[in-house]
Amino acid sequence: MANFVEALVPGGKASAGPPLGPALGPLGVNVAQVVTKINELTKDLNGMQVPVKVIVKSRTEFEIEVGTPPTSALILKELGIEKGTGDKTAIGDITMDQVVRIANIKRKNLLSKNLKNAAREIIGTAGSLGVTIEGLSSKDAQAAVLSGKYDEILEAKA
Repeated sequence: MANFVEALVPGGKASAGPPLGPALGPLGVNVAQVVTKINELTKDLNGMQVPVKVIVKSRTEFEIEVGTPPTSALILKELGIEKGTGDKTAIGDITMDQVVRIANIKRKNLLSKNLKNAAREIIGTAGSLGVTIEGLSSKDAQAAVLSGKYDEILEAKA
């Protein structure tokens, strides 16, 4: 029977310390090998927290599944900042193209059935971080998506 460990690690910078080392050590797997493989698989997500699942089949055999970073981390990366405000203060502005790019990255993990609704989910998260979309509040941007203002962009990227 395989054991597994799930953790949130910094992309490209996982270490043998917590949370991975203490969880993997008792399973008898080479922690250094696992960490090296995780860093190799997550190097493109540098600076973001990335969910990983390590499936340990035996002392020498393991498999790593890399999830997608949280939506908020992808939005902040697009803006080049480290954290949102948590209040109504605007900290940045993203374009609808950026919203669509994030929606496509997160698509398999969202409940939305189409890109239009996925974009609305991303816009909602952006609003909670204090991020506007092309100068619009998240409510106004969602209304604009519903009204069809961005259909051309959404259909081209679907």
